[in-house]
Amino acid sequence: MTEQKSAKIKIENLSKIFGPKADSLIPLLEQGMDRQTMQEKHRHVLALDNINMDLAENSIEVIMGLSGSGKSTLIRHINRLIEPTVGSIMVDGENVCTMSAAALREFRQAKTAMVFQNFSLLPHRTVIDNIGFGLKMQKKPAKLIAERCNYWLDKVGLNGFEQHYPAQLSGGMQQRVGLARALACDADILMMDEAFSALDPLIRSDMQDILLGLQKEIKKTIVFITHDLDEALKIGDRIAILNHGRLIQQGTAEQILLHPADDYVSRFVADVNRTTVLRARSIMSVQAKAPAANENTVTVLENDTIQDVLHSMLTADSFNAVVTDDKGNTVGRIDSDMVAAAVNG
Repeated sequence: MTEQKSAKIKIENLSKIFGPKADSLIPLLEQGMDRQTMQEKHRHVLALDNINMDLAENSIEVIMGLSGSGKSTLIRHINRLIEPTVGSIMVDGENVCTMSAAALREFRQAKTAMVFQNFSLLPHRTVIDNIGFGLKMQKKPAKLIAERCNYWLDKVGLNGFEQHYPAQLSGGMQQRVGLARALACDADILMMDEAFSALDPLIRSDMQDILLGLQKEIKKTIVFITHDLDEALKIGDRIAILNHGRLIQQGTAEQILLHPADDYVSRFVADVNRTTVLRARSIMSVQAKAPAANENTVTVLENDTIQDVLHSMLTADSFNAVVTDDKGNTVGRIDSDMVAAAVNG
């Protein structure tokens, strides 16, 4: 079954009002004033409205929503690039919002790294110098810088390009440099703001695969911002959906597909191919009766997609499947009616 991970980041009662008199509007916000009213009556923008969420350690936490939903504003609160109007952000039990300037600078350098949509590479520096830039800012020894740069250069597949300049690289290669630069700093938290959205679809898919492959090794807390649902479903251990500055729902892809919080989320996921997202564990029954001895039954893994389960059942001309864990223990059963219900929603 899915492992429960502890929270790396806890965001509590976080709100952000943009405007010169933001602090004076906090009482109105606490009384329930909505975004539209604040805009129309007070000419202030309520960008985040009472956000409460946990972001688990060693996982990819996707925050998504349409343009203007507040997702990029939210990620920039984690390292306090944007100051909150009210609320707290706890990282490993320490409140980022109350850190001194010196403590915040150290926190940004040592605990967080960012990858941006526009790559943000230094055009006058080579690939290897771009990768090592953060380490030089941290005043790390030259030997360590060289070792880490070469290691991550290899990991993102850029061997042979170390002396090239960003302008000599494709967009996908430039983003690999940005990813390597962030990973070289060995920060606990990697924040990626629409990091792949400027890339062509095939390159974007490759970068997603690279990230997933690296995460198996590095096991960082990755906060990934996107407006693309397919991307969120592919890479996210959990997904948080924002709308007009409010957190509407947070959960696994399966939880969101099976139990959407409201009509907005339902519409958001309406066109998803459920068979490639939902897993056998999501639809199986632990109480279903065992099929009769003469019935044809297939065995599937709890982490198999419904597409995999359906293929196994059709191939074996079976209406029933036994679900096992990775150790071969039976954890549930699935019949063809359960599969049909999952496919049709």
